[in-house]
Amino acid sequence: MYFVYRSHYEGPLSRRVRRLPDASVLDWFRRCWDTDSPTELVERELGGPVYGLASIFEAARAHALPAPRTWRELFQLLDKYLYIEGDMPQSLQFDGHALRVKTDDDEVDLAYFLLADTALAAAPDRFAFVLRDQWPLPGDATGSGGFAATGIPVRVAAQPGDGPGTVYAVLLTFRDGSSFECPPPLAFPGVRLPGFAAHLRELSPPLTGWPPELLVLRALSAPGEDELEPALRRCNEWPGFDLNRRPWPRLPDEHRVAHPMALDLATHAGPLTAGREPELSLLRTDPHLAQLSMHVSETFGHQQWFLFDDVWAATHPDLAGSLLRYAAHWDPLHEFRPEAQRP
Repeated sequence: MYFVYRSHYEGPLSRRVRRLPDASVLDWFRRCWDTDSPTELVERELGGPVYGLASIFEAARAHALPAPRTWRELFQLLDKYLYIEGDMPQSLQFDGHALRVKTDDDEVDLAYFLLADTALAAAPDRFAFVLRDQWPLPGDATGSGGFAATGIPVRVAAQPGDGPGTVYAVLLTFRDGSSFECPPPLAFPGVRLPGFAAHLRELSPPLTGWPPELLVLRALSAPGEDELEPALRRCNEWPGFDLNRRPWPRLPDEHRVAHPMALDLATHAGPLTAGREPELSLLRTDPHLAQLSMHVSETFGHQQWFLFDDVWAATHPDLAGSLLRYAAHWDPLHEFRPEAQRP
């Protein structure tokens, strides 16, 4: 089984993953139940601190609680004694195979998962991205595409282009303490990643409902550039992505005006703040996948951008589906209402 900690304090992918020897979530809790040092146990077992998790073992000591015999007993004990900051009961989800907890440390959102192999085998399209803790994602892509984001609320961001395929934009970004409220996954039909830079520049205003990251990316793409990489490198230096600044002054929708204005703003905005170090960012571009892990803060580490098309997604369907879900909701097993699902 696996433990996963979704935390902005945890490296370029904002995640810590550990393999555990136990067969089930219940087995792990039973093995760890009678401990004299709950905080040390959690750090030793799971590779570091996990906000609030030691509280269940502290309660077991304080109240002489017997170890749970079934997963339902464990769920009842967690519901009563586990320290969680957030909305209950939504923040605690458990079906015996996959424990999912959402909390916060008064600064940012945090989530952790204990996942039995049975849960992972039953839903690889929910957990493939969740389990990855190494940069970068695989960039290989073959075939003719045709991926469909079934059951996931992906919003169409622009009128269709003239070509085949679809580009998806996943931005795991935030500006405040509600840090899991990322921009929704976006789809750009009628284009693939090799032509996406030009497609962005040519889109006609108004650019309604776009997150700041995409507007800045478009503005920083220079006329005639065929690839996204130069614009992504400029985004990595964009001062508006400092966490204690507004992400951008309003840039014009007309690209011919927005591009020189964005370059001028980047040049004259002054030094970066919040301990941001662009040289710590990671960028990789492949023909059908572009990925940027942008260092935004000394404290809160990195934020991740992924731009990929249906060719890459069809090559890695579980990874693509899991990534889209990761941006749409903190719980990988969340079922979206039909009205929330868009083409």
